[in-house]
Amino acid sequence: MVKKSDEIWATGRRKCAVARVRVKSGSGKIEVNGKTMEEYFPVEALRGFVMQVLKVGNAEGKIDIAATLTGGGIAGQAGALRHGVARALVKMDEDIKSALKAAGMITRDSRVKERKKSGQPGARRRFQFSKR
Repeated sequence: MVKKSDEIWATGRRKCAVARVRVKSGSGKIEVNGKTMEEYFPVEALRGFVMQVLKVGNAEGKIDIAATLTGGGIAGQAGALRHGVARALVKMDEDIKSALKAAGMITRDSRVKERKKSGQPGARRRFQFSKR
C-alpha cells in the first residue's frame, strides 16, 4: 500500500505552457525544473507575477513549491506556474478561493496564438492588394 504524502498536486496552463506543481508546507523554497526561481526566471517582473498568488493567498514563506514547466515561452510559463500554484492553494485551503478568484488567478487565461492561414503571411496579415 502506498503511503499518502502531504504534497498537493495541481496543473496550470497558459498559452502553450503547462506547469505541473507540487505544493507542501515548508519554508518558502521554490524550485522550477530543478533550479531556483531566481535562476529560472531572471526577469524580476515574472518572479513578481508568480509571487502575487502567494501574497494574495497569504502563504508567503509558508509553503515549498516544486514545479515542472514545459512548452511555450518564459512569460507563458510564468503564467502557467501562477495558475498551478493558485489551484494548489485552493486545494489546501478552500477559504482563500474567493480572494484568489477576485484577483483573477484561478481562471485559466484561454488566449492562445491564432494559427496561420494558407495563402497569407500570418494569421490576419494579408499580402498587399494590387488592382492592376
